Amino acid sequence: QNVTLVAVSKTRLDDQVMALYDQGQRILGENRVNELERKSEYFPKDVEWHMIGHLQSKKVKNVLPIVSMIQSVDSKKLYDKIVNEAAKIDKKISVLLQYKIGQEEAKYGLNKETLETIIHENQSEETNIKIKGLMGMASFVDDQDQVRAEFAELKSIYDYCKSTYFTTDDNFCELSMGMSGDYIIAIEEGATMVRIGSLLFK
Repeated sequence: QNVTLVAVSKTRLDDQVMALYDQGQRILGENRVNELERKSEYFPKDVEWHMIGHLQSKKVKNVLPIVSMIQSVDSKKLYDKIVNEAAKIDKKISVLLQYKIGQEEAKYGLNKETLETIIHENQSEETNIKIKGLMGMASFVDDQDQVRAEFAELKSIYDYCKSTYFTTDDNFCELSMGMSGDYIIAIEEGATMVRIGSLLFK
């Protein structure tokens, strides 16, 4: 199956990331807005930037001109802000809705009710926002069965959304889950996109 690699550039030296670019990697993911702004100036313009970290609403206007996708839409407030800011600069933007599967308190994400509220709103209003799929982060634990169960839960929510809201919309096709420590399980459970950092730089 086709799985898209998002190379996570956070905490890496520019030279290290450029080495990946030279090998053909064009999709780069960044967690921090200030790093995204700096790197977008430094790297070639054909890089496709994805915002993958928690994004504060007040920083949306900084991120929108740079990125092709925001993977971490984790609240209704953030979604609304993206709608408003994208309208101001007339930019079409792809997003993934971040669903909360991890058990840690610190994990961000939407519950099913808010997820559906956002989808309803997106489909009933003309906006520049295209919902391309879901994103999730599993718990940071050694228990592989728990991680697999969390990814399976996200896949079932994805399938539910697809069959309920996006049956005729081929754009809803991305399931972003899996990082360096658990990407193999994520792919086995149906990921179409993985976010890999540390493994690429060993």
